Amino acid sequence: MSECVEVDLAIVGGGLVGASLALALRPTGLRVALIEGVAPDAAAQPSFDDRTTALGNGTRRVFESLGVWSAMAVEAAPIRQIHVADAGRAGFARLDSREHDIDAFGYVITNRSMGRVLNAALAEHVSLERRMPARCTAVAFDDDGVVLHTEPGERPLRARLVVAADGANSLVRAAAGLEANVEDYQQVAIVAHVASSRPADGTAYERFTPSGPFAVLPLQDGHYGIVWTLSPAAAEEILALSDADYLARLQVAFGWRIGRLLRVGRRQAYPLRLTRAAAVTAERCVLIGNAAQALHPVAGQGFNLGLRDAVTLAELLADARRDQRGVDVGSAALLAEFARRRSADREGIIDFTDRLVKLFGDQRPGVPLLRDIGLLLFDLSPTAKQAMSRLSWGFAGRTPRLARGLSL
Repeated sequence: MSECVEVDLAIVGGGLVGASLALALRPTGLRVALIEGVAPDAAAQPSFDDRTTALGNGTRRVFESLGVWSAMAVEAAPIRQIHVADAGRAGFARLDSREHDIDAFGYVITNRSMGRVLNAALAEHVSLERRMPARCTAVAFDDDGVVLHTEPGERPLRARLVVAADGANSLVRAAAGLEANVEDYQQVAIVAHVASSRPADGTAYERFTPSGPFAVLPLQDGHYGIVWTLSPAAAEEILALSDADYLARLQVAFGWRIGRLLRVGRRQAYPLRLTRAAAVTAERCVLIGNAAQALHPVAGQGFNLGLRDAVTLAELLADARRDQRGVDVGSAALLAEFARRRSADREGIIDFTDRLVKLFGDQRPGVPLLRDIGLLLFDLSPTAKQAMSRLSWGFAGRTPRLARGLSL
């Protein structure tokens, strides 16, 4: 189709995971198109909002390899201690990074800050076909490639491979005929930033309540990121409160560990669901990030998992390009290898987060007591704590080269 713009691969979705993939592919020489419905500097970019993301050390290493960590680090708060508790009960566990000979378990940064750094780096990617803002309106597959139509009406793109990085409600996933199972947790996360009389000191708190997890995360400016999980009805009530009343309710719910709560920023609500694609590849199509799996935010694993999707794909494409200049980047063999490499990590993290949510939401007689015992035993086990501290490098399988500090 001579009227099409020819590229090697097209990434649909320019959020955090899609942008990271485009950046990782920069040294490969592949012709890449990135399609995103929101302009890079738009405040409405849904992936680049004021939600906070906990970046594990494996993710930090990836961003170091990509040359963007130094710009992110100035806006990232290290997590040096973690305090976990079963709210209102005796079970608790504490983790301290000094006991594991690491500077921090991870880093908390707003999605907006990450997005700004990634977009600045992509602006220097001269061979990237950026369609931002542009909406992908149709995806058509054939034996040799994929044709993508975008609005506003530019020439269609023709790619050898399409990468779905377009979120839990992925248009590309549907066009490829890939099914996704959706489980509604019947929970809503209310996210906000608060200031308190005791500035953040590198401690992250995770409270498990009958309505869902309650996270209080340190921010770089000394404030805290709050992720308060509630039933849909309770969330609606909390959202309707004045700032003063919200702070009063939050103070009662969390207590005084971070001092008196003084101010709150804008509150946002996010329904929580587990979306899991039945397969992560189809003919000339691969899913990464939330298009492959959208997780509950408990334990902060979603973005870290999605980034490992992206850099594993980048590694496979770079290897294929190096071995054969005319490589078919959408070949069945390459996609099968991607699915194989991501299987154990993906299934392990999905299962871990799902079980965690359900375990701490289980109020059947005897279960809370068993949880308390489990948490206390975990608190006494250096081996268990060491295993947990390694989770950010992946649940299982091969660690991608970029996460080991190596180039593609």
